[in-house]
Amino acid sequence: MTPDIEAWQAWEPPVAAERLAGVAAPWCVAAGWAVDLHVGRPTREHHDLEIAVPSASFAEIAGRFPELAFYAAGNGQVTPATPAALAEVHQTWAFDTAAEVWRFDVFREPHDGDRWISRRNKTLTQPYAEIVRRSGEGIPYLAPEVVLLFKAKHRRAKDEADYAVLSPLLTTTERAWLNGALEVVHPGHAWIV
Repeated sequence: MTPDIEAWQAWEPPVAAERLAGVAAPWCVAAGWAVDLHVGRPTREHHDLEIAVPSASFAEIAGRFPELAFYAAGNGQVTPATPAALAEVHQTWAFDTAAEVWRFDVFREPHDGDRWISRRNKTLTQPYAEIVRRSGEGIPYLAPEVVLLFKAKHRRAKDEADYAVLSPLLTTTERAWLNGALEVVHPGHAWIV
């Protein structure tokens, strides 16, 4: 039986951080929760929890959650996380079989050793040491300029809200990187300033 894709009761970042304490992989909270961790307060409600990891480190991450079943997720479907299924998509959802709900989503990211590579354009790379930040509580999260690069694709209401929160907080260096990355991935995007 395939789990209901709408059955989300996502954990919050502190739960993931506690369970992943001590892993060698440079994992981080991504997407909307990364915005909250960056600003140090809740900015909106969150339906799910996404974490990003180098694709080669997925097994280490999954190994911390033996009670969960992992599914390759994409195009509105989930399938058991076989090697073939994982090769087709970058998202992997974690299903709590006892509670019958999804707990978090893992973005398996391209990388070269300790360098992140954007799945949207391979010319955009950064050392993990620069794009993984830490909240006041020590929770790793994705740098705001990289979060916004991914949110720029869809520009849903929540993406626009996240941009409105983060844009004024970007440093000159972060803004320059975002502008350059947007020119490469989404030329002429409205968020280029």
